[in-house]
Amino acid sequence: MDLVVIRPLKGRHCSECHRGPLPMHLLESGAPVCLDCADLGHLVYLPRGDAALTRRAREASALWAVVVRLNRRRGRYERQGLLVEEPALARAESACLADADSRARRRARDAARRAAEDSRFTAELTAVIGRLFPGCPKERAARTAAHASVRGSGRVGRTAAGRSLKEGAVTAAVRASVRHLDTDYDALLMAGVHRHQARARVSQEIDAVLASWRRPVDPS
Repeated sequence: MDLVVIRPLKGRHCSECHRGPLPMHLLESGAPVCLDCADLGHLVYLPRGDAALTRRAREASALWAVVVRLNRRRGRYERQGLLVEEPALARAESACLADADSRARRRARDAARRAAEDSRFTAELTAVIGRLFPGCPKERAARTAAHASVRGSGRVGRTAAGRSLKEGAVTAAVRASVRHLDTDYDALLMAGVHRHQARARVSQEIDAVLASWRRPVDPS
């Protein structure tokens, strides 16, 4: 089990030496204990952000602790970094400097691979939109696919169903595009209308647009 150190939102005092306010503390039996009293005062703080450095420092450190902080909006503690032994951090930094060029090349290769995958998926999604909604303008289908498939966005195109190009997920992406671009939905939200009420108001407009796009374009 990892040792967990808290970066408090409000400074607290050590239950043993009574020093404070503390920038970091452990909880022992529900009471805050400073790093010195917890025998962790010799460790140094390594913020999160560099995965290779973090991994190497943790592996090289005989004693380490995870640093967390409460995110009130999400109602959970989130990792901020590590406390590690100073010599371990120095060795990790040296190792990272030694292979910085090779890691940079690997990141570039990975980025190129992901870009190719994203481009291929966006093209496939565009094609499916065109098949389900043949009346949808081609440039609009491409724009909708590109928006829905942004990596890391959490949008419909990045869900499991979206990645599988299932009809329900593709239709949801097109519906979302129509909602924002072809109705007053965004203006209603800005006017303070609740999201569910705003969706109900524009639902018929969206249905009408989708119905028109489901009809094939008359070649004449």
